[in-house]
Amino acid sequence: MNTKLGAIAKSKGIKYFLISFVDLFGHLRSKLVPARAIDGMQKNGAGFAGFAAWLDMSPADSDMFAIPDPSSLIQLPWNKEIGWLASDLWMDGKEVSASPRVILKRELAKAMKAGYRTKTGVECEYFLTSMDGSELSDDFDTQAKPCYDQQALMRRFPLIREICDAMLELGWGPYQNDHEDANGQFEMNWDYNDALITADRQVFFKYMVKTIAEKHGFRATFMPKPFAHLTGNGCHTHVSVWDKSGKKNLFLNKQDELGISKLAYKFLGGVMHSAADLCAVFNPTVNSYKRINAPVTTSGATWAPNSVTYSGNNRTHMIRVPDDGRFEIRLMDGAVNPYLSSAAILAAGLDGIANKRHPGPPLMINMYTEGHKAGKVKTLPLNLLDALRLLEKNSVIKDAWGKDTVSSYVKLKMLEWQDYSSQLTEWEKRNTLDC
Repeated sequence: MNTKLGAIAKSKGIKYFLISFVDLFGHLRSKLVPARAIDGMQKNGAGFAGFAAWLDMSPADSDMFAIPDPSSLIQLPWNKEIGWLASDLWMDGKEVSASPRVILKRELAKAMKAGYRTKTGVECEYFLTSMDGSELSDDFDTQAKPCYDQQALMRRFPLIREICDAMLELGWGPYQNDHEDANGQFEMNWDYNDALITADRQVFFKYMVKTIAEKHGFRATFMPKPFAHLTGNGCHTHVSVWDKSGKKNLFLNKQDELGISKLAYKFLGGVMHSAADLCAVFNPTVNSYKRINAPVTTSGATWAPNSVTYSGNNRTHMIRVPDDGRFEIRLMDGAVNPYLSSAAILAAGLDGIANKRHPGPPLMINMYTEGHKAGKVKTLPLNLLDALRLLEKNSVIKDAWGKDTVSSYVKLKMLEWQDYSSQLTEWEKRNTLDC
């Protein structure tokens, strides 16, 4: 395939390109470029002011350039005249070290140098609400246990079909769509792939779902806990490590009780060693901690962890091994930055391999009802402030990403925490006005 974007534009009828990048907070930033200018942009990048995004820059910094990756090109199924491109950020002739996509690519390169090719799959949950987000889009979606409810699913069939048809057209291999555990909540699954491809697709998926939802008169939100009484939006991530060719699964061992190899146990041990410290990445918002530390919802379960444990095919644990040769991390939520999430998993996993960290034996108990039997296990932070303090001290992620990048992330997220803490709520007035 010709990687000259100008030639691709002519052959595919693309008239405009969205040159996009994701900042540290996971926000998608773009410039709309006419096809006549795309070859120049492919060579030199589209210019941005880094201070205008969450990247810990100042107005005095040089121009930042987003150089598009031709292999990431997605022609919008609902508007074929537009092509979307993921990009890497450059400044003063060097890659921006705090660019999330660059961070992930660096971790993947380290893994590849060691002979490991990382593959991931994600389960992106979202709610469909009214345009102002105050209520669910479907007044009839009221069951106490609405998961897999066929009626509620099919009332949103036109929207679900349009999204799934788009993924089919794009060759993502979508294989199931369902109504999730909360009223108004849905999940759409597609095939796993190399970690960078999955991250690019996850970024685009969120944009696509929001866009198509608006077209149908609804709002799609990936907010971790948009409704206090309902199950939150998770983003469960499935991980496996393969040889360089991508043909041999190095996590697979059919003779093992759980079907995973010694390498997988070390990788898993690394993830568990740093999991609590990485919550600020996996659960990056104030609202995130209303999902992972939530009381029981109307459905009877939160489906979210509050401690660092693993098991076999048991959804009450932070990590489960649902099948031979892979494991599922159930900690991440819908606000997670796709690039930073995979980069954090990989950094922790490589640390586990290098330091031969073992996760200990699996816990074969129901953590929702028998958590008291788990013994001494790490608990997850209760709020964003605690999570940021843990991240700031974690040497694994500092060594992997660089101290400056971690410091920038923590500094910007601390500003968010301080803004939240300065708000006066109705709860405070109701409980302390007469104190």
